[in-house]
Amino acid sequence: MSNTNEASATVPAQAAEAPAAAAGAVKVVDPRLLVREQGFKGYWTEFKRKVRSGEIGSLPVVVGLIIIGIVFQLETGNFLTSYNLDQITLYAAGPGIMAVGIVFVLLLGEIDLAVGSVAGLAGAMWAVVGTDIPDSLAIIVGILSGTVIGAFHGIVFAKIGVPAFVVTLAGFLGWAGLQTWVMGDKSTITTPLGSFVRDLTSYYFADVAAAYGLAVFVIVAFYLAQLRDSRRRKAAELPHRPQSEIILRTALLAVLCLLAAYAFNQEQGLPLSLVIFLAILVITDFVLRRTTYGRQIFAVGGGIEAARRAGINVSWIRISVFMISGTLGAVGGLFLASATGGADRSLGGGNQLMMCIAAAVIGGTSLFGGRGKVWSALLGILVIQSIVQGLNQMNLSSNAIQYMITGGVLLIAVIIDSVSRKTQKTAGRA
Repeated sequence: MSNTNEASATVPAQAAEAPAAAAGAVKVVDPRLLVREQGFKGYWTEFKRKVRSGEIGSLPVVVGLIIIGIVFQLETGNFLTSYNLDQITLYAAGPGIMAVGIVFVLLLGEIDLAVGSVAGLAGAMWAVVGTDIPDSLAIIVGILSGTVIGAFHGIVFAKIGVPAFVVTLAGFLGWAGLQTWVMGDKSTITTPLGSFVRDLTSYYFADVAAAYGLAVFVIVAFYLAQLRDSRRRKAAELPHRPQSEIILRTALLAVLCLLAAYAFNQEQGLPLSLVIFLAILVITDFVLRRTTYGRQIFAVGGGIEAARRAGINVSWIRISVFMISGTLGAVGGLFLASATGGADRSLGGGNQLMMCIAAAVIGGTSLFGGRGKVWSALLGILVIQSIVQGLNQMNLSSNAIQYMITGGVLLIAVIIDSVSRKTQKTAGRA
């Protein structure tokens, strides 16, 4: 009887001690939350950790852009001018938009070798049908031709099982032939007056308020997005940026945006091509980072079997991604037609395909799938067009030299990507 009483007395005692123990427990805090409290030392330690683990992000391409600017400025004396910025932007929009589509495909660990031919065919379709129907409908026909071709590539790849490399290589040849057939006996069709396609690379918002207004909008939107993300992560007790760091990052962006706006206003104003390019980047970035569909793309690129077991419709993701690539390739083709003054049999040919793929990879998108951002297309095409513009100023505009230098930069980017991937695996972060 006494043993029973002792046992019953022990239970309440243990129950009373439990809250006290819980109250005295030390809360485990993610060490990354303490990095920023250590000041500059904490940031430097975190930076070294990321480099050792292969998490270098867009750092190489940003450093590359700075080096390119310094080298060409020293060689030419007038590389960093408003005229060059305008020229780089003018010729970067078309290939840059096509590169955004390539980013989507690369995130799956696949490749699209037909994007140049799709661009040329879309330009030809727009130019030919535009002689019989309104310009707006002709533009829609040109863009939809890219969507349909992308769907065809995706179905053959996802449903039949033909490797994407083979499907799009066949498309590279086949669509180029169809482009020639569509053009018929016309070698060139000049962009008609009043066509919106002409405005894509020739229209400028001359009012100085346009460039500065866009700059302020980008700055405010960036600050609010960073602040919202930081608050959400803080509420979830995840590593987050403090207010001081957000302000610093916003200030750096503000300097770049306002300088760019000033430079544009020194020439013809804010180019329409840049506005459309940035709009496409913002929309596609939102799709990739803020939607379930975007997360599914990363999941499929990271591991097909794991994605399938998680309930993701892998076939649909593959088909839709190639549709996006085809659509953006067609849009880029209209920009190319605008820049060259019309459609011809060689539109989208030459080095356009390699420039688009190189822009995506140089910008930081992995060739192995599952890692990258659409902003890679912007950074990569800026690198390529800066090299082209700098060589033109140095009277070294031959294709041979440009190809060799661009090829070298692409190889360096792939090497960095490969080394980074191996480093992440070693660090257990891949």
